Order: sequence, then C-alpha cells, then structure tokens
Amino acid sequence: MHGHLSQDALIKVPAAVVWDVYRTLELARLLNELLQDVFGKIEVVQGDGGVGTILKITFAPGIPGPSYLSEIFTKIDDEMRVKESENIEGGYKDLGFERCGFRLHIIEKDVESCIVRSTIEYEIDDKLKDIASQVNTRPQEIMNGCIGKYLEEKMRSAN
Repeated sequence: MHGHLSQDALIKVPAAVVWDVYRTLELARLLNELLQDVFGKIEVVQGDGGVGTILKITFAPGIPGPSYLSEIFTKIDDEMRVKESENIEGGYKDLGFERCGFRLHIIEKDVESCIVRSTIEYEIDDKLKDIASQVNTRPQEIMNGCIGKYLEEKMRSAN
C-alpha cells in the first residue's frame, strides 16, 4: 500500500531566508534549541548537511510512537528548494513500514513570504494497512510553526 500526507505552512519570511535554514544543519540546531520537548535531541551521525548526511532524532519522553528515528538526506535541490530524506532506522520502520520518505519544499508566495510544504510518502504491506493511520504531519506542523515564528521574530528585530 502506498500513501502520502502533506501539510502547508505559511511563513512571513522570504523563501531564500527560510531555505537557508531548512537546507542546512541549522534546522537541526534550531530544533535542538527550540523544540526539545518534542524532538528531544537531534544528532548528526554522519555528514556535513549535504546529501548522504544521517541524523538520529531521539524523541522527547512521553511522545507517542517509536523512541527514535534515523534519516538520511537523499536530495537537496537549491533551485527548486526541495530537501528529501528517508527513514532508515527506528521511527516508521519500527512500526512495519517498508519505506517512509520526508520532503520539505519551500515555495515562494511573494517577496516577503513563502509556504513550507511538508510531505510524508510511505509504503506498507497491505496486511498492515491499519498501521498507516499512525502516519501524521503533526511533528512537521509543530516544526514549521516554531521555525516560522523564530524567523519572523528574527526578521522583525533586524529591521
């Protein structure tokens, strides 16, 4: 069974500024700083933030689901402002998913704002289709809201 979920978040900051954070390890640093109560700890296992980088996300205690997730960056497209990663260990893999990929797409809305489109694509054996209901974009919604607020405040204080 194949499936996908998508969620859009409006950020009132230019797309280039948002992309500068989302395309790099700055995103992990900010999540470690701002959202420890959700994402717990994000560690760089391998790499410098480019394709092939592996992150391990150890979720905060009390967060439902698997306790950790490891992902590898599989695509970073600066022209299209797209970053893709694949769950390689823990997370949805531990629940029985054959594949689970994450995509962040920064879409310019106008000169001063953009949309962050977060997509989760997955494959799971048809026998386990009831588990597919556990896939949700809530962590991405929280992440995008927090990073958006942080960048908006940073832009305001710079002016």
